[in-house]
Amino acid sequence: MSRIFRFDTVFEYNELNNHETLHPLVSVIDFSQAKPRSWGGEKNVRINYGMYCIFLKDVKCGDLKYGRNYYDYQEGTLVFLAPGQVMEIENDGKVYQPKGYALVFHPDLLRGTALAKTINDYHFFSYNANEALHLSERERQIVLDSFLKIEFELHQNIDKHSKKLIASNIELFLNYCDRFYDRQFITRDNVNKGILEKFEELLNSYFSSDKPQKLGLPSVAYFAEELHLSANYFGDLMKKETGKTAKEYIQHKIIEMAKNMTFDSVKTVNEIAYELGFKYPQHFTRMFKKSTGVSPVEYRTLN
Repeated sequence: MSRIFRFDTVFEYNELNNHETLHPLVSVIDFSQAKPRSWGGEKNVRINYGMYCIFLKDVKCGDLKYGRNYYDYQEGTLVFLAPGQVMEIENDGKVYQPKGYALVFHPDLLRGTALAKTINDYHFFSYNANEALHLSERERQIVLDSFLKIEFELHQNIDKHSKKLIASNIELFLNYCDRFYDRQFITRDNVNKGILEKFEELLNSYFSSDKPQKLGLPSVAYFAEELHLSANYFGDLMKKETGKTAKEYIQHKIIEMAKNMTFDSVKTVNEIAYELGFKYPQHFTRMFKKSTGVSPVEYRTLN
């Protein structure tokens, strides 16, 4: 069984990595300053972070695992973790020298700042392990420059402006990461197309089976799991590729199927609703009318 290490404060993480704590709620880590470590000789360790952590790894030092998946990471890859998430490290149990950089900040740093209202909009903090951000050399330099600006502010005397300036620099950095992910969605276009095709197959398969009657209406989470993606990454990918959210895409599919089914005059509206997975027929009628402007019965009559 994996041994669990827990870091709830910036001070604890600074201690591990041989860093002075310049601010109690935020730190920029240079792992080359850390002492060589082996996690007590354990081959598998789990680390629970009570903070936001962004890692920029320069060398591979053990396989990183989050949930059931391994991180798709290499030199120059950013990994994002939100408070409460657990990372697993699989290595040979030998001593190694960690290298790379990290930005860690406690949720308390955000209280009362503009970033507190938008932090949940950065969906990459809840992406799956295999959805890490791969950086170009230019992007990597922008990340390092962002870390330097934050570190510069940490070396100033803490005053009434510190929190706002640090939070603003973190927000600017996260906005760059948003841009970089947009670029990654584009450059991995072939992979994305394959995901969309697979999603369409899964959607058709769902409705041609008895799953609607057993499981109800298909959810975004269901298809994300089938595609081995996080719900947020899947949703963002769909929005970038189709202009629709994953939920809107599924609802559009339901309405198109419902339209075809109304031509079967033997089936009642209630039967169509249940066949599609609706628990209550009135919910089906409401969705259908919102989409087409007419009720299922009126649509059948008009066509």
